Amino acid sequence: MIGIIGGSGLDNPEIFSSPRDEKATNRFGEPSSALKFGRLDGVEVVILARHGREHTIPPSQVNYRANIQALKDAGCSHIVATTAVGSLREEIERGDLVIIDQFIDFTKQRKMTFHESFEPNNPVHTPMADPYDERLRKILIDECRAQKFPFHAKGTVVTIEGPRFSTRSESLMFRAWGADIINMSIATETALANEAGIPYAAVAMSTDYDCWRIGEEPVTWEEVARVFADNAARVTSLLRGIIPKI
Repeated sequence: MIGIIGGSGLDNPEIFSSPRDEKATNRFGEPSSALKFGRLDGVEVVILARHGREHTIPPSQVNYRANIQALKDAGCSHIVATTAVGSLREEIERGDLVIIDQFIDFTKQRKMTFHESFEPNNPVHTPMADPYDERLRKILIDECRAQKFPFHAKGTVVTIEGPRFSTRSESLMFRAWGADIINMSIATETALANEAGIPYAAVAMSTDYDCWRIGEEPVTWEEVARVFADNAARVTSLLRGIIPKI
């Protein structure tokens, strides 16, 4: 079973055969949406909409623990996530895909571990040096090349709390830190998937230039949604190409 975590426009039953919805709950509560099960080229797949199917859940209010636990309970052996991001680099243009290899966590108020206490003399500290599964990343990179998509084979994402966008000073600071792209969800999700022991990779679509770029209008949600909608078919095509290879 392959898990896909997606945003608006990627919870599309038409890419599956025999789609069905199942509600889920676990010790962390309810996930963001019902799980949509189906088959793609003979492979069992389940999709979860990170912000709800109508994008009603702000990034800081997503129950990331319930989401990852629901996919684990469903039997997912791997998770591939999709996300919209702002570009912090001139060379990462609108519509470009980025196969993320590192994150910087700049969130402040999230539950981003499953471990609220430890068993006596048995602390759990999950290694996070290379948080994205290299095999999944290679499959994504090879498929981007095969489909001739504009893409970047690596990139560091900084995850901010949201739902507000960055100030200009923050955006410039993130660039100075070495971040290449920015969003409001991926670091939390990545850390939890690693704790859960599920190989995880993420493909990001650049939709804007945040607010660091001189002469560029600062990012707005309307612009993010427009660019993502214009290019959603590219991400769907990428997912269809990689699922049978995982």
